[in-house]
Amino acid sequence: MTSPPENPPSLVSEDDRDTAVRRLQDAYAEGHISHEEMDQRLHTVLTATTHDELVSALASLPAGPPDTTSTIAAHSGRIRRRGPWRVPRTLKVESAFGRVHLDLSRAVIEHPVVDIELRLGTGRARITVPRDAIVDVEGLHTGWKDLRYKPRPSLPGGPGGLGGPGGLGGPKIRISGAVGFGRLKIRHARR
Repeated sequence: MTSPPENPPSLVSEDDRDTAVRRLQDAYAEGHISHEEMDQRLHTVLTATTHDELVSALASLPAGPPDTTSTIAAHSGRIRRRGPWRVPRTLKVESAFGRVHLDLSRAVIEHPVVDIELRLGTGRARITVPRDAIVDVEGLHTGWKDLRYKPRPSLPGGPGGLGGPGGLGGPKIRISGAVGFGRLKIRHARR
């Protein structure tokens, strides 16, 4: 009888695969690889089942954008981000007293998954996500008032919401943390 390997290979997630495809597209757009080489590597990425296969497909490419973490903090007052701003992989927002407005509808989102961690005391907060975004609020705790969020309706041909299985496939926005004495409203952009 043979024993199983001591360190089984780790399996590829869809987020890993999406990130690898973006790195290949960026490398091709910047002239680092030829069209034929991109096709070969793309086939490897799309059929990969382990991380080792992904690593081999991305070998010799310039490093992709790092998984960045940024913190926006204010004791009181207003925190506002809108227009074409670059969204980091992880965004931490901390406000003791005041208002928070994050508008991601025209923002540059380079990561397939964005984590927004909220630490809010009192005041209102509003987050506008792209129309095709998938929103996950499982890690969010609200104190005084309930969260106001209405998921996008399903598109024909796919369950879930817009961007869910069979949908358009927008970024996944995971919102976690805690909201104390205030209300958080999350809405999808109209366009």
